[in-house]
Amino acid sequence: MKKKPYLKHLKQLHGDVVAMQEWVKETGAKVCIIFEGRDTAGKGGVIKALTERVSPRVVKVVALPAPSEREKSQMYIQRYIPHLPAGGEIVIFDRSWYNRAGVERVFGFCTEQQVRDFFRVVPSVEKAIVDSGVILLKYWLEVSPEQQTLRLNGRIDDPRKVWKLSGMDVASYEKWDAYTAARDDMLTRTHTDWAPWHTVHSDDKKSARLNVISHILDHVPYLPLAASDVMLPERTVTPDRDPSIVEDRLIKTRFSA
Repeated sequence: MKKKPYLKHLKQLHGDVVAMQEWVKETGAKVCIIFEGRDTAGKGGVIKALTERVSPRVVKVVALPAPSEREKSQMYIQRYIPHLPAGGEIVIFDRSWYNRAGVERVFGFCTEQQVRDFFRVVPSVEKAIVDSGVILLKYWLEVSPEQQTLRLNGRIDDPRKVWKLSGMDVASYEKWDAYTAARDDMLTRTHTDWAPWHTVHSDDKKSARLNVISHILDHVPYLPLAASDVMLPERTVTPDRDPSIVEDRLIKTRFSA
């Protein structure tokens, strides 16, 4: 997708996302959105496009680090539970409890028995989440091996993106088939009527972002609130008594319109 039509569609969708946010805030609704996918699948880009025009007080992004030793001793899903949305909140997980079915399984950070236990328990946990009133949406972003190679090489060569390239990303690169098997098992075992998976082809980042945002808007039953009738009041602006207070502290200008 070309940049100009992408930005046009995104601007329209952003207005709807803001309307959804205001509806969530006003009604006390609870929305939880999970993004999973291989490295470079575009999770961060989708999340950025979704959140760039909303309030971080309402729309919260959760990207948990590796578990601490204490967290490793807890029930597996326990560290995710405190981040679930309260009334009037939208919570977005950039990777989630499905780490157990993906990276942890592929790299042997957990046992196969722990994976089986996870598959047995997680549908019931998600049922409890949904039964509590949370709108739960789960997305898997699917990138092709060719596009993943291009994106990883782009991270190596671009100083703006080098922070995205971790040792785990490099190690994951050669485990394509193992990730495929883990993905298929996860999607099969945890796709339920109350918490289905939605898959998205993400080789074209722009269309993937638009499709995901549109899908979210279709699956959150928001109603646009009536526009408030706001008028700016009259005010008096008195010239600064001592302009040097500001002027003497100006940063050195490098760029100007």
